[in-house]
Amino acid sequence: MYKSVVKPLLFKLDAERAHHFVFDNLRRAAHVPGVRALLRGLYDYQHPSLERTVFGLKFANPVGLAAGFDKNAALTDELATLGFSFVEIGTVTPRPQSGNPQPRLFRLPQDEALINRMGFNNDGAPAVAAQLARRRNHQLIIGGNIGKNKDTPNAEAAADYLAAYDALAEVVDYFVVNVSSPNTPGLRELQEKKPLIDLLQQVQARNLARPVPRPLLLKIAPDLTDAQLDDIIEIAEETHLSGLVATNTTIGRGGLRTDAGHVAGLGAGGLSGRPLRERATEVIRYLHRRSAGGLPIIGAGGIHSAADAQEKLAAGASLVQLYTGFIYEGPGLVKQINRSLVR
Repeated sequence: MYKSVVKPLLFKLDAERAHHFVFDNLRRAAHVPGVRALLRGLYDYQHPSLERTVFGLKFANPVGLAAGFDKNAALTDELATLGFSFVEIGTVTPRPQSGNPQPRLFRLPQDEALINRMGFNNDGAPAVAAQLARRRNHQLIIGGNIGKNKDTPNAEAAADYLAAYDALAEVVDYFVVNVSSPNTPGLRELQEKKPLIDLLQQVQARNLARPVPRPLLLKIAPDLTDAQLDDIIEIAEETHLSGLVATNTTIGRGGLRTDAGHVAGLGAGGLSGRPLRERATEVIRYLHRRSAGGLPIIGAGGIHSAADAQEKLAAGASLVQLYTGFIYEGPGLVKQINRSLVR
C-alpha cells in the first residue's frame, strides 16, 4: 500500500513538507489505542538469529535508521514499532540552529535519490537530551550523532563536540562524530589527519573519563581516497574508536539518470540513495579488508532492498542503516531485510 497509495501522495508535496507531514501523522496515529500494536504486527520481525552484539551493545536485528531522519529524537518510540533495532538521532549541535535556507531537500525519482543541504537544523543538544529522557521504549538502541554549530570556527570545533557529548551522554547508547557532512562550510576539513586526531582524542578523553564510556564512532564521507581511508584506519586505532559509519552523502553527481541541467539547478548538497550504493559498499569492503575485520562498521548508502543490505553485510558491515531507501520503499523494507537474513 505504501508504494501504490501513500508514496504517490507524499511525492506530490515538497520533500521537506512531506517529511513533516509523515512525522506529524505518525505521532498522532501512535496515540490512538491499538495503533502501535498494529504497526508492530505489520513491520516488526524478530528472530533469535538476527540478534548480534556490536561494540558491546546487543542489537535485536542489524537494521537501523540513519541520522538525519529524526534529528531531534521526536519519534523514537514510534519508530521502534517499525522494526528498527536502533535509531541514530541528529546531527545534534550544542546550540539550536535553523539550518540552511529552504528549499534544501530535493528528490530525484528517476535515480531513487535525494539531494539535501539541510545544514544540521536541530533544536540543540539540551533540548534533544530532554526529549530522549522522556522516551518510553528503552529497548531501542539510540545513537547520538554530534556536530559543530555552523558559526563555530574549526579551530574551536572540539568545544562544540564536547558540549554536545556532555549533554547527550546520559541518554544515548553510542556516539557518532560527524565531520563528513558537505552542508556545513569547512566541516569536511576536519577529516584531515591532524585535526581529526586532535578532535577525536579530546572527545575520547572525555568519554573514557566516564564511569561507563559510550562506544565512540566516526562517520566518514564516500568521497575519500584509498590513502585517506588508510589514514582513517590509523586514526581509529590511535584514538581507540569503537567503529565507523560508512558512508555519509556524496558531493559527486556522476552516473545520474536525471537531466544534468535539472540537477545543476538544484545547487549544492549531499547526494544519497541508489547512486551511492556501489561506492558505499566499496568503502566498507576496503575498510574491512585493511583493518583485517577488526573495526566494526555500520554500513549506509543506497540500501533499497534486502539484497542491498546483504551486500553491505557481506562486504564487512556489522550493521546497516536506512534513510533514502526508507523514503522510497517504505517501512516494509525493514521487515524485508530481516526476513531475508533469517532465510
